[in-house]
Amino acid sequence: MLPQYIHIIKPTLKHIYLSFDTRGNLVIKSPKISQKRIEQLLLKKAQWISISRQKFLEKKGQRVDFSDSCTLYFLGQAYPLYLIPYEKKYTKLHFDTKKFSLYYSHYDETIFQQHIDKFYKKEAQAHLPALIQTWSKTMALLPRKIRFRKASRQWGSCSIHNDLSFNTMMMKLPLDMIQYIIVHELAHISHKHHQKSFWALVQHYLPEYKVQVNALKQFTT
Repeated sequence: MLPQYIHIIKPTLKHIYLSFDTRGNLVIKSPKISQKRIEQLLLKKAQWISISRQKFLEKKGQRVDFSDSCTLYFLGQAYPLYLIPYEKKYTKLHFDTKKFSLYYSHYDETIFQQHIDKFYKKEAQAHLPALIQTWSKTMALLPRKIRFRKASRQWGSCSIHNDLSFNTMMMKLPLDMIQYIIVHELAHISHKHHQKSFWALVQHYLPEYKVQVNALKQFTT
């Protein structure tokens, strides 16, 4: 039996690409191809698809499945998320250092996710600027601007103008991983690439950075 998939046709593509979306669904991106070609590819890549999906689903910090036992990660720790019916006509998310409680009067998973996203953004704005400033002074590398937003792929980025952007989902991660991402993006102010000189700069400030690189693979944005 062939796995289910989402097929996105992009005429400008020259090759076929397989990936997984934030819910673990198989996504095929390709130029216009026949159904037979897709089926042949799925059969050929069946083992890779199965192994890769399992690895993806085992990652920490997955998008919340509100129909199942819910868990939210905050600063590297997993906390239970309880959905609690509420008499008032609004939704709110509360964290008491032991658990998350989401109070609601109307069940709406889109609104629930919005409140979770707002929590991470608020925490990112409260905690990350001081860390960024500390590392910026230590490394003598000054970003022009800093912004925080939710992103589906990258933990952070540095523009050609030295504007840094950090994924608010970083707040799922342990502090040492957060600091690695900050140092990584600050290093791009000096080196706009991932060549040896870039990694040498990162290693100068974080000698064990490879530990964090590998550890980040355990989490999903």
